[in-house]
Amino acid sequence: MNEPAPTRSRRSGGRAARHAMRAAPLADAIKPVKMGMSSGRYQPLSPSEIEQIHEAVLDVLENIGLSLATPGCIKHCTSVGAIYGDDERLRFPRALVKQVIADANRDFVLCGRDPKHDIHPLGSKVHFGTAGAAVHVVDVEKNEYRESYLKDIYDAARIVDVQDNIHFFQRPMVARDMENALDLDINTLYACFAGTKKHIGSSISFPENIEPVIDMIYKVAGGEEAFRARPFVSMSCCFVVPPLRFAEDACDVLEGCVRAGIPVLLLSAGQAGATSPAAVAGSVVQAMAEVLAGLVYVNAISPGHPAIFGAWPFVSDLRTGAMSGGSGEQSLLSAACGQMALYYDLPNGAAAGMSDAKMPDIQSGYEKGITTVMAGLSGSNLIYEAAGMHGSLMGFCLESLIIDNDILGQALRCIRGIEVNQDTLSVETMRNVCTEGPVHFLGHQQTLSLMESEYLYPVLGNRMSPKEWVEAKKPDIINLAIEEKRRILAEYFPEYISPQLDEELRADFNICLPKNDMSG
Repeated sequence: MNEPAPTRSRRSGGRAARHAMRAAPLADAIKPVKMGMSSGRYQPLSPSEIEQIHEAVLDVLENIGLSLATPGCIKHCTSVGAIYGDDERLRFPRALVKQVIADANRDFVLCGRDPKHDIHPLGSKVHFGTAGAAVHVVDVEKNEYRESYLKDIYDAARIVDVQDNIHFFQRPMVARDMENALDLDINTLYACFAGTKKHIGSSISFPENIEPVIDMIYKVAGGEEAFRARPFVSMSCCFVVPPLRFAEDACDVLEGCVRAGIPVLLLSAGQAGATSPAAVAGSVVQAMAEVLAGLVYVNAISPGHPAIFGAWPFVSDLRTGAMSGGSGEQSLLSAACGQMALYYDLPNGAAAGMSDAKMPDIQSGYEKGITTVMAGLSGSNLIYEAAGMHGSLMGFCLESLIIDNDILGQALRCIRGIEVNQDTLSVETMRNVCTEGPVHFLGHQQTLSLMESEYLYPVLGNRMSPKEWVEAKKPDIINLAIEEKRRILAEYFPEYISPQLDEELRADFNICLPKNDMSG
């Protein structure tokens, strides 16, 4: 009786070893994607269309202007040439606007508390981060939404701190368990400081909160001089209420931040078809005009103050009025605003990644992928809302921070583009393989040398064959993200606030995050 033919044994651990090698952290020098890579390859607007939009912006500022200017705003802006009319609208002559654009600060750094996280929003360098004011947390495991709390902000900061492709942390949720606005502002910042050393963005609710918030920031920095030298916090200022109106409290907060040396995000957030024109081009024009008015305002207070050009027009579903942040129109708006800011050569921010999907599902993936890559390819410097956001800005998902880190990695790889030089054209490599080698490139030296520096591998994304997937018990990306979230939150407790500083902050402010939430 014939013995069965011996089966060919698989190399034990070979594939697992290769996967483990690829999962190991790469040295910064060979990482295929990095923060601050230059972009600007995608241009939805032609040169003539850019000029038409620019002329319309100047027309709006000079002839329509903005209403509801505060006394301080009127004082500062008229001192540099703006005109306050009998109709109580503040207008900005085009010569003034052009001069401010020419003189604005283009070369500042948004610092991290660790210099390796410093962001230089110059030219077309691209960085992705969080933002928003979600009032709910997406509970993936229960398939429901719940109110967002202070600890959720701390947890989100810890997760972002270890994601390579999320470069800054702007407060993405509202801590609904805070009893008053001052506790909200102080504790939001504290939770951010405790969870990450990346650059932090936040906001100040009312003018009366400016002094204590700034006091806290200076204490964490080690003094006012130290903070002004390395500003690791920026403040989001919604100084306008579209269409073309100033916001009283936000203008007073803006002035306080400028005086304190805090970089400001000049944020205009009209909603196309509701608070800005339904025409996509018109929505871009209004956003440009509103933010340029803010730029005049800031530079009238303090010439050259670090200001981020934050044109964030949003989109309405015109059938229902609901926000549609994951739409194709949103992608176009964000990309067009990025292109216009690049035309003005101003450090800028855009919004992308704001999925309308309620959970991290297929809709979430395609909306986040399309909107973030288009904003990134346009050359936007700071892309806010890029990770974690769901439900048209109403819900924030901790698991999505981890999934979206993969999405943003792919977006960054698109932003990096294709490098064309004598080596990458590969003529000699092809000659060697086709005339002397094994007629494939799998083991060639070029392939081996480029497999880490040219190619990006997802952390959670699954590239197994169907057979391998079954053998691995059919891993699911949502479950993997849940497991990784649990691991980080159980194990990662960075000590970014020293015990001595913590005691000082708790003595001076009503810090509501319990100490036992900050240790394993």
